[in-house]
Amino acid sequence: MQPDQQPRASARTLRRVTSGVGLLLSGLLALAGRDAAAIATSKVFLNGRVTPVHFSDGDSFRVLAGPLAGTSARMGGYNTLESFGPVHQWGGWTAKELYFNAKMATINARRGVWHCTSDLSRDGYGRILWNCPDLAESQIRQGFGHAMTVTSAPSEAYLLRAQRKAQQERRGIWAHGIPDYIMTSNHSNDEGYDGKTYNRLVSTRDGHSKKWYHSDIYKECENVCSKTTRYDEAKLQDAVVALRQDANLATFIGRYSDGQLRGLLRTALVPEPLGGLLDEEHRKPLKTAIAAMRDAGALGTAQQVVDSCMIYVAFKRRYGRGSAACLH
Repeated sequence: MQPDQQPRASARTLRRVTSGVGLLLSGLLALAGRDAAAIATSKVFLNGRVTPVHFSDGDSFRVLAGPLAGTSARMGGYNTLESFGPVHQWGGWTAKELYFNAKMATINARRGVWHCTSDLSRDGYGRILWNCPDLAESQIRQGFGHAMTVTSAPSEAYLLRAQRKAQQERRGIWAHGIPDYIMTSNHSNDEGYDGKTYNRLVSTRDGHSKKWYHSDIYKECENVCSKTTRYDEAKLQDAVVALRQDANLATFIGRYSDGQLRGLLRTALVPEPLGGLLDEEHRKPLKTAIAAMRDAGALGTAQQVVDSCMIYVAFKRRYGRGSAACLH
């Protein structure tokens, strides 16, 4: 979904909404400071056991009592933006505005009563991985988070339905634009990842993750941005219609959806492997037809633009009095 595909409120209205959210957040955070014990303790059912927890952000918590007391937890199936500082940016958002949204995700998590299950396996940071369907749907439905897997597989259907509706209604993080991918983490090549340094990108369409491997060394507070390719979608759809009307393709073109054909047309503008999409006997005639369209200018152009950004700060510089200056 492109940022200009949905009706926008006026700039003045958006500024008023953003300002109102900021004032509300400031008030809630002030309240939290005065009565931290009451605000920061939430009730969660962990494998059926009622347990007090403290949400440090919108997708992780620490268990406060019971057999798992002291353990940290990470939710699966979704992600909320980093809340250690104003680091995310895309579309018409400022980093500070998206930082407010991250804080609202934390408040939403703290206010509810959620039901989570786990086999008690842990992630690379030693956190127990929990599946909390009601919390995940709540965060995504309100635009406080987005669907996410850590593999190339898509997210669960019920979460994607909630996300599409939130995007259509421009809720939360989708209000000022929808990138193709959200950068959810970044790392500098001097952090010691043995030549396997990557930044994680999560699809806003189906929630799958991909790793952007690189050898770049980032400076503290450097704004790291991923890029995406924009196409003339109207021309691509006209080209799909033309492919379906091509007599040379008539015996098999019906096997492919419009979305699959648009994907093939995009590869003519930004070459990518065709992978397993096409049956072998269909490759030559389709490639010939698509190349002819491209050469005639029927596919329009492809343009690389900034998609989403995230300010780089090493983990040890994110918290406390010695944290990076750009986080204050």
